[in-house]
Amino acid sequence: MDLFDIGFLTIRLVDLIDITIVTVLLYKLYNLLRGGVAINIFIGLLTVYALYWICVKVLSMELLGTILGQFISLGFIALIIVFQQEVRRFLIVLGTNNILSKNTFTRQILPWNWQMAKSNPLNIQDIVKACRQMAKTKTGAIIVLAKSSELKYYTNTGDLMNAEISHSLIESIFFKNSPLHDGSIIIVNNMIKAARCVLPVTENVELPGHLGMRHRAAIGITEQSDALALVVSEETGDISIAKEGHIKVNVSLEELERTLNEEFPN
Repeated sequence: MDLFDIGFLTIRLVDLIDITIVTVLLYKLYNLLRGGVAINIFIGLLTVYALYWICVKVLSMELLGTILGQFISLGFIALIIVFQQEVRRFLIVLGTNNILSKNTFTRQILPWNWQMAKSNPLNIQDIVKACRQMAKTKTGAIIVLAKSSELKYYTNTGDLMNAEISHSLIESIFFKNSPLHDGSIIIVNNMIKAARCVLPVTENVELPGHLGMRHRAAIGITEQSDALALVVSEETGDISIAKEGHIKVNVSLEELERTLNEEFPN
């Protein structure tokens, strides 16, 4: 169906849908890439493609079009190689923020529910209590709360525990003289799956300089998965929450509890 027809240009409804989808995808890609060196590569690739389109479609420059065409023909392979982590994050965003996973009806009729099975509700009270005590004593800590993925790759980098959550256990793990305090704990299905885990560090160059390695690791794991990460600063005692590659610093205990209830409803 044609919406507009001005002689040399015909705009159909499907064209508007096409443009809208491409715009949304580009916006998602920009949000995933911004702050890192990958955004410069992405802009460079877009420039090459725009130049190819102008040369071939508009100016009919066959020689330059052929050269650029050969470059673009290898573009998908180059994208997979150069943007391995970004492609992974992009697919995670699509997989964990789709309509099916948010819709209650579809989650009921689809047996796999697009999420890992949750046997027990998260023990939010003990997590908040541990964070409050560690903030008071300025005990550095990083707690990763898994959602749709069990984060097996990262739990295998630490010491497996499979222990029930308790505020005293969390506090003892991060006690400065504890052999397990260096690294993070990962909580899966209301169990402390592992401690002393190594997390990926974000490559975002736009982060403030005062954020330390714990904060950067918290951002890094939320870039690679849909997990939530909590950080207690050893220097200030402030509590931070990382989600989807972004971090909110100096949150109150009330805000922490509210966020956990929103992200992990019983």
